[in-house]
Amino acid sequence: QVQLVESGGGLVQAGGSLRLSCAASGSIFSFSAMGWYRQAPGKQRELVASFTRGGNINLADSVKGRFTISGDNAKNTVYLQMNSLKPEDTAVYYCNIKYSYGVDYWGQGTQVTVSS
Repeated sequence: QVQLVESGGGLVQAGGSLRLSCAASGSIFSFSAMGWYRQAPGKQRELVASFTRGGNINLADSVKGRFTISGDNAKNTVYLQMNSLKPEDTAVYYCNIKYSYGVDYWGQGTQVTVSS
């Protein structure tokens, strides 16, 4: 069993920054990918940023140049640094971990609200 706990969301003005954290516990050693997704009201959940166990990073076009994903192995924590935030970044952000055998886990989500 894997538990993912997100933190760091909040209310910020357009142009501001936030850093989201996702602390993972449990059997995470054999994961294939970890990342962040978001879901805005009335929209489908979408990938924001992820990295594979091999180190490949994938960023949504809408956040390239503004968001950075990173991890701290010692702390089993994944971060999403979000700069130059825009109102359209407003969403609930979810941490996700995937395994090669087809199982994945989600965090409870953290709200990010960007005011104009």
